[in-house]
Amino acid sequence: MKTRFSLLILLLLPFTNLLAQKSIKDSLIFTNLIYGHYAMQFPGGDMADRFGMNSQIGAGYMFKTASNWVFGIEGGFMFGNEINNEESILSLIETEDGNLIDMEGIYADYNFNERGYSAIIKAGKLFPVFGPNRNSGVMVTLGGGYLQHKIYIEHKNKTAPQITDDYLKGYDDLKSGFATNLFLGYLYLGNTNKINFFAGVDLTMAFTTHVRPYSFNQMQYNSGQYTDVLTGLKVGWIIPVYRRAPKEYYFY
Repeated sequence: MKTRFSLLILLLLPFTNLLAQKSIKDSLIFTNLIYGHYAMQFPGGDMADRFGMNSQIGAGYMFKTASNWVFGIEGGFMFGNEINNEESILSLIETEDGNLIDMEGIYADYNFNERGYSAIIKAGKLFPVFGPNRNSGVMVTLGGGYLQHKIYIEHKNKTAPQITDDYLKGYDDLKSGFATNLFLGYLYLGNTNKINFFAGVDLTMAFTTHVRPYSFNQMQYNSGQYTDVLTGLKVGWIIPVYRRAPKEYYFY
């Protein structure tokens, strides 16, 4: 019995060696990727009529298979302060010099910003070129999800009832809808697990409609469909989750 057990160990040693030595440096591996990202975005389509450049920060999760397919989900929060034609947003309730009088009879303190968020499910392929290992290279993903954006009227003291609580909804131009996404960039997974990142061009196209039924500024019911485009330069820092193989192996 002891002899048979020893023989079995000897037969399995080569296969054990292969499994133990499988690492990111010399093999294609399955890995989970948790990341945070930042993007500088430039609007296009109908969105360019209202907003200028904005930023987006967010987080996501992807997993890469041993055949270099990638699948994941991510969310992002958009913010910016470039609002086009902002002088027309409250024009019906402002004074001739472009101010708003509050309940105390003085000018209210407020400003305009852009706010929004997106949620995207994505899938794609990694092509292992120009990298330290076959788990790094050019990455292309396609995705679909949801996009929402609005004009955020920041009124800290809330002394002007014209732009407080539910009245804000008549001026924020809130839109939302289905979004498609394309990312083309580079994924780097280091051999030592110390440096892991991605960078590339991110393109989002959304087909949005008004969320609010009525516009106070236009004095009419909202209608119509819009094509909103965001082109961004996107970078992300990755925390990969996988078991590291030892660097040296000893057999006796």
